[in-house]
Amino acid sequence: MSERVPSDHPSVGNLRASLARSGATRRPCLRLPDDAELEADDVVRLLLDGEATHARVVSDATGLLLRGAYDNERLVREPREGENRLLEWCDEHGRGPDDAVVLDELDPGFCYGLREPGDRLVYDVPARPNQSLRDIASSLRDTSG
Repeated sequence: MSERVPSDHPSVGNLRASLARSGATRRPCLRLPDDAELEADDVVRLLLDGEATHARVVSDATGLLLRGAYDNERLVREPREGENRLLEWCDEHGRGPDDAVVLDELDPGFCYGLREPGDRLVYDVPARPNQSLRDIASSLRDTSG
């Protein structure tokens, strides 16, 4: 069951983030702020205009970032097979490298929302999956490879 929470609710942390270039390409990626409670290789939910996507936290010489957001966790592991919803969001909002954005911390370490500065959104925050089910799925993935 999801919970509806506005971006200006006291329980929501609002982190200043920015879009950056992804490597040598001109495609934007999301540069995470230093105070985000995340580590490289974390997979998080990223809400983009109400749609829940999945993204992997990666690191480079400058810090942590999200290079893309995908429809499910399998596509996070195999991004060439899916559409990068972060790129679509940037195109739809006319945002690109060096533009400021707000990363709303809805459930630290699990779920975040992305919005333009000054916008107010109401998010449907998904519940965390059952950890024992995630452990089973992870073990099945590890043995099938």
